[in-house]
Amino acid sequence: MQLELLDKLRAENPVIFNIANFVTVQDVANAVNAIGASPIMSNEVAEAEEIVRMASAIAVNIGCLTKEQINHIKKVEDLARQYNKPIVFDPVAVGAVEYRYKITDKLLWAFHTSIIRGNIGEIAALGGFDWSSKGIDAGSGSGDIDEIAMKTAQKYHCTVIASGSTDTISDGKRIAHVHNGSPLFKTHVGSGDMLTSIVTAFTAVTDDPFEAAQIGALVFSCAGQLVVKDHPNVGPATFGMYLMDYLYKVTVADIKQIADFD
Repeated sequence: MQLELLDKLRAENPVIFNIANFVTVQDVANAVNAIGASPIMSNEVAEAEEIVRMASAIAVNIGCLTKEQINHIKKVEDLARQYNKPIVFDPVAVGAVEYRYKITDKLLWAFHTSIIRGNIGEIAALGGFDWSSKGIDAGSGSGDIDEIAMKTAQKYHCTVIASGSTDTISDGKRIAHVHNGSPLFKTHVGSGDMLTSIVTAFTAVTDDPFEAAQIGALVFSCAGQLVVKDHPNVGPATFGMYLMDYLYKVTVADIKQIADFD
């Protein structure tokens, strides 16, 4: 894994365009900024082309989906293909809401996406696997997560991150796992959205989506793990606060000391 990409990201400070979930938009902007990239948020189709040209990579989150946002996403994805900008797609709650699944499936077939980042319930739904999702949460199931991630990546011809206590990453051929993290990530509603946009930032500094997915997941999970290590009595509210600090100050050396991946 190319841990030096963290230093490259901070040196280059790429602009990351986020079509964000309004519930978590400030967390996402702060996380992207803390890790060393430059966030820009927009839900206005009239400025889409100017922002796509400006940005190095694009994160699409469907957490609060509207018809206007669908039109915006279609325009942005078309422009991303035109200007050769990578897209990371966050299919929020596609395993629980049929409408979201249908829209997401159409979008993923119509436009090339570099990475899909979701919890295992969302990834399983996209891959056509039986899994009981619960709202925005992963829910429960008994399928083989490696198989689910790999088959979903093959279906959409992209890299997939099935995030959870272990992040499982596949590009349809290769499989990787990131075992770092903390159970407190579950208590912070914006953590998945933050991970999506941080992974997007790493697509701006490597041409390999599989590598961007791995390093983004590792940096984010290690930052959270270090919060709990240094502040053992932290709770949900202060975990979110400290997480921003640690995304800002975590180093390659810090990550090497605790990295747990295969």
